Formats: sequence, C-alpha cells, structure tokens
Amino acid sequence: MSENCAAGQSVDAMCKKREDYIEWCEYFMAVAFLSAQRSKDPSSQVGACIVNPENKIVGIGYNGMPNGCPDDVLPWARTAEDRLDTKYPYVCHAELNAIMNKNSADVKGCVMYVALFPCNECAKLIIQAGIKEVIFMSDKYHDSPEMKAARRMFELSGVQYTKFVPKRKSIVIDFDSINKSRPSPTQL
Repeated sequence: MSENCAAGQSVDAMCKKREDYIEWCEYFMAVAFLSAQRSKDPSSQVGACIVNPENKIVGIGYNGMPNGCPDDVLPWARTAEDRLDTKYPYVCHAELNAIMNKNSADVKGCVMYVALFPCNECAKLIIQAGIKEVIFMSDKYHDSPEMKAARRMFELSGVQYTKFVPKRKSIVIDFDSINKSRPSPTQL
C-alpha cells in the first residue's frame, strides 16, 4: 500500500485520482458562463471564452457598455419608440470583448466558447480574428436574419460551429469547499 494511503481506507477512495472532474469543454463553457455573471444587462447575460490549441485561455469577455461609457447613463431597454433609447446601438457583445481582451499576440486557430450563438456582427469579428471554431450553448435566435447571416459567413469562411451538449446540468462553485476538512497525508 502507498504511504499516502490511509490504513484501512480503500485504495480506490484515497489513492486514485478523482474521476468526477469536469472535462475541458465543460470547463471552458463554465468559464464563459461565469464571465457572463459580470454583465450588468438586466435581460441578457452572455459570456465568451477563447482557448488556444494547448487548452489555455487567451481571452474572456461578457456583454456590456464600451469602456468609458457609464453603464448607468446609457439605456438597457430592449424596446423603445426610438432605437437610440435601447441598448442595441451601444452594447459590446461578449465575443467582441473576448477578442479585444485577448492576452496573446492573436487568436488565430483558437476556439471560442460562447453562451449564445454569435450574431452577424460578431461572426465577422470571429472570422477576421482567425478563430477556427465556435462552440455555443444556446441558439434561441436561430431563425433571425442576423443568425442566418452568421451561419452563412461561418460556412463560407470555414469556421466550424458546434452546439455544446453538457453532460451535467450545472456546475456549483462553493467558495467554502476549500475550508472543508479532509484528512491530510500527515493525519492518516
């Protein structure tokens, strides 16, 4: 028996790696969803996570107002008589922010994980940035002209897009879990 295993403990319980860890795709989509929690948009919180071929995160973003534009001055409404009184002319989408917030020279050849299928404007940015694949969670606006245009541009440019199908319904972040008592090797 390994010296790190407790006497009387099953080898399976104490000496093998965890098997319930999350897979890469779940991890990156969870990062996108966690990022979305930074959004101040009252009706739509979207996050994006860009990952390079070595599974390293190189960009994260969420939907929000442009830098320097106070988000308590510009409108958050979805509808109004005047389109200038809605959020749409102002909000930067998560995909744009993830590309702009990149922490590497470029994102060419990377994969973007995003909560919501990209609109046509974000599709143009994704293509121009050289991102090779988009993995999305929701396509709830599938039949809108913007999403149809995005899919058309992705297909013409060779950008793959894939619907993410989670293996689990949720991932819980418990900040107190690090404080929960577990026997250390010296206590065994």
